[in-house]
Amino acid sequence: MSEHVRVDAEVVELCHRLIRIDTTNYGSDDGPGERAAAEYVAELLAEVGIKPEIIETGKGRANVVARWGGTDPARADDALLVHGHLDVVPAEAGDWQVHPFSGEVRDGYLWGRGAVDMKDFDAMVLSVVRARARAGREPARPIVLCFTADEEAGGHHGAEVLINDRPELFEGCTEAVGEVGGFSVTVRGRRLYLVEAAERGMAWMRLTARGRAGHGSMLNDENAVTRLAAAVARIGTHEWPQRLTPTMRTLLATVGELAGVEATPENATQLVTEFGGAVRMLGAVLSNSVNPTMLDAGYKVNVIPSEATAYVDGRFLPGHEDEFFETMKELAGEHVAIDFVSKQRPWESPYDGQLVDAMTTSLVAEDPDALVAPYLMSAGTDAKHFGRLGIRTYGFAPLRLPDDLDFTALFHGVDERVPTDALEFGARVFDRFLDEA
Repeated sequence: MSEHVRVDAEVVELCHRLIRIDTTNYGSDDGPGERAAAEYVAELLAEVGIKPEIIETGKGRANVVARWGGTDPARADDALLVHGHLDVVPAEAGDWQVHPFSGEVRDGYLWGRGAVDMKDFDAMVLSVVRARARAGREPARPIVLCFTADEEAGGHHGAEVLINDRPELFEGCTEAVGEVGGFSVTVRGRRLYLVEAAERGMAWMRLTARGRAGHGSMLNDENAVTRLAAAVARIGTHEWPQRLTPTMRTLLATVGELAGVEATPENATQLVTEFGGAVRMLGAVLSNSVNPTMLDAGYKVNVIPSEATAYVDGRFLPGHEDEFFETMKELAGEHVAIDFVSKQRPWESPYDGQLVDAMTTSLVAEDPDALVAPYLMSAGTDAKHFGRLGIRTYGFAPLRLPDDLDFTALFHGVDERVPTDALEFGARVFDRFLDEA
């Protein structure tokens, strides 16, 4: 890393400005969209000589893509995709200590919706790229910078459209890094940085029960509401069997060494509790899961409706898709139909190779006591879409976090915030990573 170029100099300010641009995604076209943020990102890139393209996929739904670097001709067909999304989930201002779109700095933290999901990484990337571009430090490997719309609603106005309609934008990309990885957790007094190497698949499902309409005072053994309620109860209380993927076996082996025990499938649940608050995320990836989230039926108290619907959020482990959908069919029963609001594949990348080494080396260079290990993400990111192009993907948005910060609770949570020194740390790590990758 060049001593006379501070790659972290503007990361806090850039994140502050991105948070102040409201890009709330309600899961519909009712929000402000990402256009204003996309124009800001494009301006930041163009200012340092990088030519961006803004791609609008709906009214106000805008993405930014640019190519940069590639000084080594031997790597022309070995580009690295660096992606982040510009949208955020809704926030109710009355619940927060500060306004969620203020980007206020207080007590060493930058507060606001998107501070951890994921305008922090957007700002890290922009800060590093701008500093390096000014200093003429283009990376040897070609870099595709991609800032997307709509990730928080499945990417249907963002990454999905881009890979379907504009795959040439990602020509030559063999590997990718994006959000929700590279952050630290403290286990037995050691900082362990978690690199996302896998994600569960996502199935947002609509359950529809049909029956015989009738008067509420009469006997009816074909009641759609009863059928639906029974199915939802079965699904919501089902205990899914524990399954360990290669990624989680590697992570638990690392934790087992810290705890002084051998990691086995039998003690996996106990080992995950070593992560403290992060158990809410890591405990969820020991099995498939389904949570009922919405119910709808009827229009009058004394009328039995002919149809009732429910929505459930299903997540399934890589390699266990068939088991998941077969079980769902059995739990729903013969009178309840299942269709999909959104269905996205799981993925799992091998945790080896030069890119993995680059992530580890760059973290250890900034934090010599660091341990680095892969983990399986409970939710989903745009990596699901980019993986369809054959791109090997990881989550790597590095943050060195305080031991007492319940970081995973801040994703989509109230009072979302990120330490300012963690942003600066992440920028320095990412700069080293670009040299190693």
